[in-house]
Amino acid sequence: MTRKKPKKSKARERIKAKKAVPSAPKEGAKRELNISAIDEGTVIDHIPTDAAFKVVEILDLENHKGVVSIATNLQSKSIGRKGIVKVGGKSLTQNEVNKIAIVAPDATVNIIKNYDVREKIKVKTPDVIDNVVKCSNPVCITNNEQVATKFYVVKKDPLKIKCHYCERSMGKDDIEII
Repeated sequence: MTRKKPKKSKARERIKAKKAVPSAPKEGAKRELNISAIDEGTVIDHIPTDAAFKVVEILDLENHKGVVSIATNLQSKSIGRKGIVKVGGKSLTQNEVNKIAIVAPDATVNIIKNYDVREKIKVKTPDVIDNVVKCSNPVCITNNEQVATKFYVVKKDPLKIKCHYCERSMGKDDIEII
């Protein structure tokens, strides 16, 4: 005697089919990842992907109490891949902007108020960098006495700087932010 299998309801079959096959996006639909907007704060855009977490470190965002959003490897028409850092409730100081310019010379800083961009600042690498970078020369006076560091920008792309005191030249890979 053979047993007949009970019939499955058509509704059950449709549910199983939906679970098994994810629905494809509609043709022409854009697939984007959205990061929530901030009411007030700062957005740093056009950061090279390898520098996004350096910007987070420079701004000491690990200890920031407001909203912090970090995105890397996003598509960018101008630099290929980029990073973005959004910081709610924080305005950057000129010193912080100068530090960002060292690791992300093409970044843009957007000041946000009431969800609107109120000001756009194109980061510029300064000609003289004061008290931002540590000299890589262990015998430099800045590493042995309480003397503020000072560097001259020799070349902006790729970044090359020269110590005012010991005249040591450093490239982007040698630079350590104070």
